Amino acid sequence: MEWPSAGAGPSRDFVGYGSRPPEFRWPDGSGVAVSVVVNYEEGAELNLLDGDGVNDTWGEYSTVVDPAWRDLGTETHFEFGSRVGVWRLARLFDEYAIPVSFGACAVALERNPALCEWLRDRDHEVLGHGYRWTDDWKLGREEERARLRLAIESVERTTGRRVRGWYVRSFPSVNTRELLVEEGGFLYDSDACNDELPYFVEVKGTPFLVVPYTKVFNDNRYFIAPTYATPNDFFENLRLGLDYLLREAEAGLGGRMLTVGIHSRWTGQPNRASALRRFVEHVLAADGACFMRRVDIARFWIDNFGP
Repeated sequence: MEWPSAGAGPSRDFVGYGSRPPEFRWPDGSGVAVSVVVNYEEGAELNLLDGDGVNDTWGEYSTVVDPAWRDLGTETHFEFGSRVGVWRLARLFDEYAIPVSFGACAVALERNPALCEWLRDRDHEVLGHGYRWTDDWKLGREEERARLRLAIESVERTTGRRVRGWYVRSFPSVNTRELLVEEGGFLYDSDACNDELPYFVEVKGTPFLVVPYTKVFNDNRYFIAPTYATPNDFFENLRLGLDYLLREAEAGLGGRMLTVGIHSRWTGQPNRASALRRFVEHVLAADGACFMRRVDIARFWIDNFGP
């Protein structure tokens, strides 16, 4: 593979909106939009059975099983996410009638037809999360393009929806955003964690929207230091974030966005699902907060702040 030059990829921006963020309210008049992203990766992770030559490490514990041996502990933990966890989350979303974005790997959806049927019957967004849950930043440009197209076709076939947004495992390659623009049909990507509001970038003369993601308001903190000691810590992390953003919105700093990242195999556990339930109830009870799918946030931003 030909290695990209050190200067390839998007340029860095240390300024952003600065001290004057846009003044606006979300369509229903809310000051804060909460965007829940369900990372659905089960069945698409690195695995010896899929020819990866390595076991995945994002299970429930820190032990790493070296190749030649399958890591049945991690494998079955991922299976919990698809067999049990995602359905616990689905019931919660149905109960409270809130819209969310499923950031789903195409192969993970292929391996759970029942979830695809559930998604077809709901109005949740299906957000592209790669063909598989692999380190796409290591891929050459044409191989990444080929996997992007495989994912688009696969998700449309299994769920009936063409993905309009995109983000991959951990971080993108220097080619990812250019490939999205070249492919067409995408409204935004969520591979950056450098802001709390959507913003436009220029990709070879074409304006393109970024709807930033987060690694802070994320259940990965059950495993990444500083870790949550209990699910109450996750709830408090989300509550404090929402309350602060609501205060900023009320102080005239414009609308705000809070992204919440969760995973079926982690927040789908009953104790951790209780923290999400408490937060959903907190949002619904708050004055000035709403839930929005990322695709709706993107369309609102394009319509109101398009370049």
